[in-house]
Amino acid sequence: MKIGILGGTSLAKALGKRFIDAGLNVVFGVRPDFDTEEAEWKIMNRLHHRICPYESAIIQADFILICSENGYLPEIWVALKNTDTEGKMIIDCTNAKFDKKLSNGNTQLIKKAAPKAHLFKAYNNLGLDYPQSDVLGVIKETYFCGDDVPEKLRVKRLIEVSGFNAVDVGKISNASLLEAFYHLRNEISWNKQEHQNYHFKLVSI
Repeated sequence: MKIGILGGTSLAKALGKRFIDAGLNVVFGVRPDFDTEEAEWKIMNRLHHRICPYESAIIQADFILICSENGYLPEIWVALKNTDTEGKMIIDCTNAKFDKKLSNGNTQLIKKAAPKAHLFKAYNNLGLDYPQSDVLGVIKETYFCGDDVPEKLRVKRLIEVSGFNAVDVGKISNASLLEAFYHLRNEISWNKQEHQNYHFKLVSI
């Protein structure tokens, strides 16, 4: 099983390291102008030879995690459309720009770009700046959703392998609700005018 992580974000790097430490095969797909000379990326590429273009990562991977900034997502849509994604597992880890209608454009566009793939949403609660947003390591869970039941169990196991508790929130139509949590914590941080990050934790009573 190979994991393909699309995007050169802090989240992409952090999740990649977790999967590599767990013994999984990981490849990173990045844009053509991505700076692979940045210290941590340079070391990772030299040791593991894991950095390649988007399409190459998509072709190689069984699981595809999209961890890119929104501005580069159109390039990823094109790469998905230009490759055979039938049967592949795609996990949207992004958060669309805040929209009070909760339309969740990113997940919808992924579905259009790769209609034959199994689409899920997960890890978006971490944010693309993770782990900087959680320097104390207090986040222990991520919420995920998707429609395909057998594949959903595989996504759950993948999340657990990366060291997080996997909380199933239902069908892919609930993806916008997951994004609402992300935007709400950002609003809390902004209104408190503090240089701190806020996160939600699921409590069972």
